[in-house]
Amino acid sequence: MSSEPMLYEMHMHTPLCKHARGEPEEYAEVALQRGLKGIVVTDHNPTNDGWSPETRMGVDELHDYVALVERARKTWAGRVDVRLGMESDYVPGMEPWLEKLHGMAEFHHVLGSVHPQLPQYLHRFDRGDADAFCGTYFEHLALAAETGLFDTIAHPDLVKNTAPADWCLERAMDHILPCLDRIAATGVAMELNTSGRNKVYAEMNPGPAMLAEVAERRIPVVIGADAHDPHRVGDGHIDALGMLHEAGYSHVSIFLHRRRQDLPIDRVRASLKAAEQTAAAEPTPGLRDPGAR
Repeated sequence: MSSEPMLYEMHMHTPLCKHARGEPEEYAEVALQRGLKGIVVTDHNPTNDGWSPETRMGVDELHDYVALVERARKTWAGRVDVRLGMESDYVPGMEPWLEKLHGMAEFHHVLGSVHPQLPQYLHRFDRGDADAFCGTYFEHLALAAETGLFDTIAHPDLVKNTAPADWCLERAMDHILPCLDRIAATGVAMELNTSGRNKVYAEMNPGPAMLAEVAERRIPVVIGADAHDPHRVGDGHIDALGMLHEAGYSHVSIFLHRRRQDLPIDRVRASLKAAEQTAAAEPTPGLRDPGAR
């Protein structure tokens, strides 16, 4: 079986979001060492209404963002394929701005995200009822998919980390299943986000039970590490591929030019394992310690 690189890191950030570190060139270097074909940089979108300005670039920095990714694309041309993407926050009412924003550059992958931990989100939607708040979150995920503005819905059970002590999967399924039915009807993909293993509720987003329901509805899945530091590029992707296989998937998806491509899981996993074995045999001195913070 060929070990040629196939997979892209589909979810990663830059310092422009004010809570990530490392330049895109550094992320590309780790991608090369971990057997990835490329990276799609998906920093947090600028907003025009003052939504969480402390966690994203400003509108006047969009040009800088595009230039930052283009610089890395040129630097790594022929070795790692670097593409421009965006992670765009969604709550109802943002549609006109997002439609305009997504036409401002040639994005290859647009993630749609609902971030229930943001102070603005909590202020607007949290009324002290954990079950109702969970229902609002999953309603917003379904609405995001139905807008047609996004390729992939990111970290789709992130709400479990907002109040982990109140999270009850069985009760949440009353909200999750109708949400997934609506997402499946749109054809929008869903992300399996490996960074969930580092959160308070330590499992990928979504967890195995929800992923099984995603698979039941044949919703395409994209893997992303949500890397805010170069060492996290490709982190957990082999495990994520195993989860997909166990859930019944034979392919994992990527987006380029905002068009979905489906890759055979067995070939992708073989390419990543080959790179992992090479790295273990020939450690690269310049690679940052994956345990560093």
